Amino acid sequence: MKDLDAIVKAYDIRGTYPDQIDAATCHALGVGFGAFIRRVEPATTQIAVARDMRPSGPELVDAFARGVQAQGLDVVDLGLASTDLVYFASGSRNQPAAMFTASHNPAGYNGIKMCRSGAAPIGEDSGLADIKETAEHFGAGIEIGSVGRVGERSQADLLVAFGEHVRSFIDTDGLRRLKVVADTANGMGGLVVPVAFEGLPFDLEIMFGELDGTFPNHPADPIQVENLASLRARVLETGADIGLAFDGDADRVFLVDERAEPVSGSLTTALLAKAILADNPGAAVIHNLICSKVVPEVIRESGGEVIRSRVGHSFIKQIMAERDAVFGGEHSAHYYFRDNYRADSGLIASMMVLEQLSRSGGTLSELLSPLKRYAASGEINTRVSDADAVIDHVAEHYRDQATDRLDGLTVDTGSWWFNLRPSNTEPLLRLNLEAADRTMVDQRVAEVQSVMAEIG
Repeated sequence: MKDLDAIVKAYDIRGTYPDQIDAATCHALGVGFGAFIRRVEPATTQIAVARDMRPSGPELVDAFARGVQAQGLDVVDLGLASTDLVYFASGSRNQPAAMFTASHNPAGYNGIKMCRSGAAPIGEDSGLADIKETAEHFGAGIEIGSVGRVGERSQADLLVAFGEHVRSFIDTDGLRRLKVVADTANGMGGLVVPVAFEGLPFDLEIMFGELDGTFPNHPADPIQVENLASLRARVLETGADIGLAFDGDADRVFLVDERAEPVSGSLTTALLAKAILADNPGAAVIHNLICSKVVPEVIRESGGEVIRSRVGHSFIKQIMAERDAVFGGEHSAHYYFRDNYRADSGLIASMMVLEQLSRSGGTLSELLSPLKRYAASGEINTRVSDADAVIDHVAEHYRDQATDRLDGLTVDTGSWWFNLRPSNTEPLLRLNLEAADRTMVDQRVAEVQSVMAEIG
């Protein structure tokens, strides 16, 4: 079995195949997942599994399923699926689930996203460490415990039901016809997007819809603007009203407006928050701490309660449950909905944006114009030898400004702010900075980087 320290992350499991993650490792992780579910959900009798289009998926799913079955639990195989379809399965069927995907990572990667019944998150502090420990014991030959039976395995197809669920988030009556181009990047959007759009008054064109885990056209990582090039060109060529760019497992979506300009996850979060609060006055809305200041501003302007969170789905989902928040958004284009079992869905976000655009009677750039209040640096990664030491040094430099340590270091001077936080997986510090205009952003980024360089 491979070294689990290399692949078990804060929120999921991810590594290169087969040198970091292979069948034997996934079998042990299946045993760990099954044992964890038996302990925390003793009434549960079956779990769901699914996979994306990566070539290594069938082998890894099969090994994982055998591990779960060895713990006496039945396995329902959903086959090819998007991650938000798996969350729908977990929520609607009230059973734990595991999705085999490496999301936006290159073709050589694979991994596992796990959840408890009701799509409740499993992260490092909410079960993943326990699963890892059991898997390590199993790999070392330590007795895990007999359960007296081997679980059975069956198949289920929830694609049509998922499409109906996605469409239930919008009112389709009287919608203006729109031209939509969706770049699914040879990822799972090629399977789920056409089904979700069935019967809607939108002219849909799909780019790179063939499921191909080698990603022959471009990486399935839409947060990198270079991966939006084909979509941006096609939006202009066809005169489309909007472009949608999905990542590999299709749980995230980035927007491109009618002028082929990319739309940040923060602006999309603000737009969705405004629409959702119109139907849920006074409700709580969560944003992570690297979102633009426009997000909490719009939440307050729309009469909502602002809740600021650490980066990461497990934190947001936990807070949503505790505070009954109606919606949550991340700058990275994860959008969470209370009525979607508090899980994230790029497709539901797409539908709600399209409804707002259709009813506005204008263009997407016009719809977003009131929200374009600030300029941002984007995420800037710097390799460091001691992340904590650099953060402490930067904090000391800005000690006279408002600061907090909710997730890394956030400094807010009033006219500009930044967050500096360590990567969960690499020796990197991630800098996000926002100011009134591009000139100030460039100046302040240079300033913060200079302070960071003082300590290396």
